[in-house]
Parts: sequence; C-alpha cells; structure tokens
Amino acid sequence: MIKLNVNGQERAYDGDPEMPLLWYLRDELGLVGTKFGCGIAACGACTIHVGGSAVRSCQTPVSAADGQPVITIEGLSPDGNHPLQAAWRDLNVSQCGYCQTGQIMQAASLLKDTPKPTDADIDSAMSGNLCRCGTYPRIRAAIKQAAGVTPKAQGERL
Repeated sequence: MIKLNVNGQERAYDGDPEMPLLWYLRDELGLVGTKFGCGIAACGACTIHVGGSAVRSCQTPVSAADGQPVITIEGLSPDGNHPLQAAWRDLNVSQCGYCQTGQIMQAASLLKDTPKPTDADIDSAMSGNLCRCGTYPRIRAAIKQAAGVTPKAQGERL
C-alpha cells in the first residue's frame, strides 16, 4: 500500500506502483489541472511538487511519492491567489494556457529556492518548460512580479 499526501489530504493507493503519478492524479483523483504533454518529461506540462521539489509527473511512478507530500496546481493555493497565479492573471501570461499549470509549478519551485531570482536564474529554472505560444517574456515578467523583483532600468526588456 502506497501512502500519499496529495494537496494536504492523506491518500492510499493499492495499484501498480510503477503507474505514472500523472495518471493517478488525473484518473484516480480527478485533479485535471496537471496536464499530459509529451509523456517523456521533456515539455514540463505535467510539473508538480513531490517532497518539495518540482518533478515531471508523467515519468514519476506513484511509488516515488510514497510518504511524501504531493502538491498539484489545485493545492498550490486553496483560493487560486498564490502570488504567481495573481501575477499570471495581472500580466495576461496565458495564451492557449495548456502549459501554464506546469509553468506555474516550476516557477513556484524556483521562488521557494531562489526568492529573488535574476533573469539567468529564471531562464535556467524554466528552460525545461515549453510553451508553444511563446509567452516566455510574460512568464519571466510574472515570475519577477511574484518575487517583487523590479526591472533595473526603465525600458528593460521583459
């Protein structure tokens, strides 16, 4: 029996321990905010937190989360007002929106580890999360807003 704590709720799973955590979250728990993108951990759409670190849930087996806290986009903020979520809305980051939950979860991990990130920190941390719509400048701006980092000079590129 695998014991999980998903978004603050204790869960028990008695199925295939190698099943991707993504399928457990979406199909068993109905937490559909975490998206399936590529299935090979290359796009970041399925990014969640396990044990406080960002992971790709499409390639993380349920067994890897045994006894660890699992946080999905639904659990990041009960009311949807995490500073990153607010910044995403304020700056109209999303275009199609498909990748954005993974982007936000990756950015939340970055801000936990680096509360005042530089552009290089943001680029490095976010490099594994792909956006087909190309909203990267708005993603960077939203991360900076959530972190309270302001541009160094007026006219700085986003």
